[in-house]
Amino acid sequence: MNTIRNKQVLAERTLADPRWPAVLAHDAAADGSFYYSVRTTGVYCRPSCAARAPRPENVAFHATRAEAEQAGFRPCKRCKPDQAAAGDAQAAMIAGLCRHIEHAETAPTLAELAERAGLSSYHLHRVFKAVTGVTPKAYAAAHRAERMRRALAETESVTEAIYDAGYGSNGRFYEESDRVLGMTPSAWRSGGADVEIRFAIGQCSLGAILVAQSARGVCAILIGDDPDALARELQDRFPQATLVGGDAAFEALVARVVGFVEAPQLGLDLPLDLRGTAFQRRVWEALRKIPAGHTESYASVAEQIGAPSAVRAVAQACAANALAVAIPCHRVVRRDGALSGYRWGVERKRALLEREAAAAAVDQPAVRHAAAGARA
Repeated sequence: MNTIRNKQVLAERTLADPRWPAVLAHDAAADGSFYYSVRTTGVYCRPSCAARAPRPENVAFHATRAEAEQAGFRPCKRCKPDQAAAGDAQAAMIAGLCRHIEHAETAPTLAELAERAGLSSYHLHRVFKAVTGVTPKAYAAAHRAERMRRALAETESVTEAIYDAGYGSNGRFYEESDRVLGMTPSAWRSGGADVEIRFAIGQCSLGAILVAQSARGVCAILIGDDPDALARELQDRFPQATLVGGDAAFEALVARVVGFVEAPQLGLDLPLDLRGTAFQRRVWEALRKIPAGHTESYASVAEQIGAPSAVRAVAQACAANALAVAIPCHRVVRRDGALSGYRWGVERKRALLEREAAAAAVDQPAVRHAAAGARA
């Protein structure tokens, strides 16, 4: 009887441990944060071990490999917790290829990178995208764009900057300049001196809200406590652009944004001027697909864009978002549902989510009623 009770206590202890779900899910993201041992087999494993999950009463958790081994357990031969994880080795290999791309005079082809890595082109393409979130070609293009931005700031002429950035000809660069810089090279070089940006500041229940629009679309939606601070932030983003206060027609656009903040069910469909890296734009497009009233975890977003190991990069892309509510980074939460950092404050994030959840709850009965009427 005591033996049965003891097993129940051990099982309950394991089931109550927050690390147990990671073992059941074979969660690779938890690798390195802890290890677990199995009394009946005498081995210890990574959380991602592909072996069948053990009975909870036979499991013990350990913070380090040394702790597990001191307790008398040996490394599992299947997941090899005493060796570098396959994901770590892949990440190191891809990091080396990224440095090679960055230092190459011209962008290496996929075949050249595959030969350097000792992999097939197909396999390298898949692994590279899984680790970085973008393809080798997109990574090279993003790096070349960054080199172009630096060169425009450092060289005497636009032509010199174009060649320093690795473009083979002026024509090739000018074909891509709008996508790479969001404006002409001369305008970028002068800090956006030839770019006109209209803006206006209004008030909503979350505080002051600034909406700015370039010729390409809305380029900033900023929220804060101090209207003057928001104006300074816009000026810092476009230091040499001509900032023009919005007229009555433009203020109607601000009213649309404020209306969406107050009533998310109204929707917000605006042309956007997205300025970011290829990876950031992929994350932002994924965020725009999350419906109001729903949330996704950073890990889920990473999986949706085909980069399951890029969870931290997804969080950084959310933090870089300058288009509050239009790019709904407030709908991304931690895996356990907890709210993490938000550029405009966690309390505003909570308020937006609560408002959207309430709106969705109100709309749901109406949807069911409409559906019932249609069936009738």
